[in-house]
Formats: sequence, C-alpha cells, structure tokens
Amino acid sequence: MPRDNRAYYDAFAERYDDRRADGYHALLDELEAGLVVRHARGGDVLEAGCGTGLILERVRPYCRRAVGVDLSLGMLQKARARGHRVAQAAITALPFPDASFDLVCSFKVLPHVEPIRQALAELGRLVRPGGVLIAEFYNPRSVRGLLWKVKPAGRVAAGVDEKDVFVRFDTPQQARGYLPPDFAVVGERGARVVTLVPQALRIPLLSTALRALESELADPLAAWGSFYSVVARRNA
Repeated sequence: MPRDNRAYYDAFAERYDDRRADGYHALLDELEAGLVVRHARGGDVLEAGCGTGLILERVRPYCRRAVGVDLSLGMLQKARARGHRVAQAAITALPFPDASFDLVCSFKVLPHVEPIRQALAELGRLVRPGGVLIAEFYNPRSVRGLLWKVKPAGRVAAGVDEKDVFVRFDTPQQARGYLPPDFAVVGERGARVVTLVPQALRIPLLSTALRALESELADPLAAWGSFYSVVARRNA
C-alpha cells in the first residue's frame, strides 16, 4: 500500500523532541546548524522540512530571516510554539517566489522523497544567484547505511515504525548528481562519521571524545558520514 509521509510525520511529531536536547540527535543538529551558519550568517534562510524547529532554533540568531516549511501539521504546531515563521507545504511545491533566499537547506528529509530531482529543482529555484543550497542524504557507505539493512525498525509511535515511510540511500556521487545544472559544489559535510551506535553519546566521557571527533572529521571524512550534506552555490 502507498506510504503516507504526512501521516507518518504527524504521528512522529508526538515524540519527535524526546531526548533531542543532548546526545546523538543534538550532535546531528549542531553539525547541521553549524553548516548553515557558516554559509548564511546575516542572510535569509529557508529550511525545507523543518520539523519541530530544532535547527531553526539554532540558526535564527545568526540570520536576518529564518523560515521553515514542513509537510506535517503536527510538526509545524510545535515549530510555531517555538515562535518560528513556518508554512505547510510539500518539498516539491514550495510557496515562495523564485530567488527568495540566500540559503536553502534540507536535513533528514530528502531521503524520504521519491521524486528527488523534482525536489532539488524546487529547492534550487528559491536560491538567489550566488546563494547556497545545502542538501542532506542518507549515505549507504556508512555505519548507519550498513546497520539499516540488518537492524529492526525503531518505533516512531503506536503502530508506526521508521520503515513505514519511503527511505532512500544515495552515495555522495549520486547526491551531487541530483543538483540542478546551475549549481556548483563548493563543500560537503558528514555527520555520524565515527559513532558506531547512538547510545555511545549518552556515556559522559565517551560522549565528549566522540563529539570532538565528529566535529573535527565532519568535513575531511564527509563522504563516510551516515548523513552526507552537499553544499552547492548557484551561478551568479
């Protein structure tokens, strides 16, 4: 039967923020938000698939304007409660004029989109000339990519697990190949490069060491990150 991404994320919204203030998920958010701030400090930013607004929360102090969109109303209700400017929309049909933002980013969302080239074209449409697009993918050549094939599905909500939604894994080369033709790759970043299991980031001393390693290796070992982000600039 067809997978309903909106229903999946509405169900997930009830517990999405659980344990995201520290540990594994906070590390991912920190690395992703840091990449946005690096390329968009003082500019206008759109996060496509903003969820409950956790990355927007980190980015907003450094930007002139930070806006989010998400397919899930359940997620957006929590983002609005945080005071974010958000709208409900599919990533393939975003409600903004061409060239509206200095930076457009999407984290943990594109791996759940089947018409991937259409989604990247729509994200690229919103980037101003000279602006930046950051697109994150799940990397099959990574710890998470290997474990995904063998581990049982994690519970998202009552009667819903993480394999009830479409999931794609793309190599860094494939990810770069999806970019619109008027964009050139200017960088990349990986997250969860050396962390074998998320639970390791709950152990105080080990967590400190892993966080330092993940931050240090996020750029040089980007192609091995479980979460691979490609950074591309639109031709001026």
